Amino acid sequence: MGSSKITFGTLISVIIIVIAIYYRNSDLELRSRLTHVLNGLEHLESKHEIVVKPKIAVGYGACADVYIDAKYLLKYSEKLGDPHHYDEIDTKEQLLKSFAYYFRHGAAAERYMRNEQLFDKLVAKARTFDSSYSSIGGNAPVMAMRFAKEGCDVLLAAKMTDSLRLMIPDDIEVVGGEVDRDDIHLILEYKRGEQWGPYTSARANRYIIHNDNNNPTVSSLEAFDKALKEFKPDLLVVSGLQMMDNFPFADGVRKERLNKIRQQMISQLPSTRIHFEMASFVEKDLITDLENMVLPYADSLGMNEQEVANLYNSMYHGNISLVADSSPRVATILDYMRVLFKLVRMRGKEIQGARELTRIHVHTLAYQAILTVKSSKWKNTMAAAAKASLVAHRHVCGTSNIDVKKATLIMDESFSTSKVSGKRIPLDIEKPVSCWDEILKTSLQDYAVEVCVAPVLVCTEASQTAGGGDNISSAGLVLQI
Repeated sequence: MGSSKITFGTLISVIIIVIAIYYRNSDLELRSRLTHVLNGLEHLESKHEIVVKPKIAVGYGACADVYIDAKYLLKYSEKLGDPHHYDEIDTKEQLLKSFAYYFRHGAAAERYMRNEQLFDKLVAKARTFDSSYSSIGGNAPVMAMRFAKEGCDVLLAAKMTDSLRLMIPDDIEVVGGEVDRDDIHLILEYKRGEQWGPYTSARANRYIIHNDNNNPTVSSLEAFDKALKEFKPDLLVVSGLQMMDNFPFADGVRKERLNKIRQQMISQLPSTRIHFEMASFVEKDLITDLENMVLPYADSLGMNEQEVANLYNSMYHGNISLVADSSPRVATILDYMRVLFKLVRMRGKEIQGARELTRIHVHTLAYQAILTVKSSKWKNTMAAAAKASLVAHRHVCGTSNIDVKKATLIMDESFSTSKVSGKRIPLDIEKPVSCWDEILKTSLQDYAVEVCVAPVLVCTEASQTAGGGDNISSAGLVLQI
């Protein structure tokens, strides 16, 4: 009896040792794989350094971001009922229902809160937590700071208080004037696998609410217009227009402001390329206005997986998508990009003063995808995809040096270039960025394009997700100007 116990105990010990060795070897193999991918991406990034400072002008707006872990500020209640989408938020109940709607999908969202008293109360409460912190925010300032960090000469259009201005690096020229009170964005962040009531987040992300007064009216536009004439940028970035979503404009005012933005884009020199950074839009009328008054005058578009699906549905089907797949297959995103490229180019042929779209960059959690027209001025597409991928990890992890112990790959071992008739491309860890040429056919013209896809070393210990897309888009643009 005693010997059988010893034998059984020995067997269990051996099994435990074998399992431990298996997992240790698997862990070592994964780290080796990640290291190869990291080395391949960094090699591409380092091949193309900025020699001559590009001049980049970025509009519009700024705000003070207040960050808080969502679970501290929002408490789930069984009385809440089903999740629900709202175009704008007026009550605490609507906020909770709307948060649940996006949290369960791990989808980013940004909503206007008309109720100023409730908004101020939520901000004040958020600031009572030791874990909360504030920083300068808004698409334009975040992109401007990334451009400056990468060695560019930057002009920023934004109105802000003197105290917020102190958070902008001195080497960035700011035009627009001062305000008595900064717009505030409340950033409710959550991590992958986090639970809120019965819901579990599919990925790390954020839900943003704001009660802006300056940004929706693009109040820095006129001052920016004057400065642009002297600055003569190599690249003009148009961003922050989602602040117009559901804002209570007087009749015709929003279209009047958009028309001034359109005129500003049209008035740029032919040598100045123009990039439009998409965002989370929910108002169909605004998206339609953007399709007619902004998109036709851009050379380049940047967006995430939610935004590309929304724009695709709006332009192709005539409706909007409130939530899209948070982890879409590469083939799905590339098909969206091809259709959008064709639609924007074909519509642009009928619009006087329109530019020819030559670049689309879609950034997802798992990968970067960049499409450029081969005859265009955009260069270094492969390196740009690599740099965007690296900056995605660096920003979310809050580090300049990537530690593979805090990274993982969630992109598939191989991917199809299209859901219709694509070819299968395996992920080569030695040369992680895959590029190929295509011919996109339309009834008007055939276009030779280059497509590059780069895997992202996904940060497993997220520090912050807000501002990720702005940093990624800017990093991709820097090497292509």
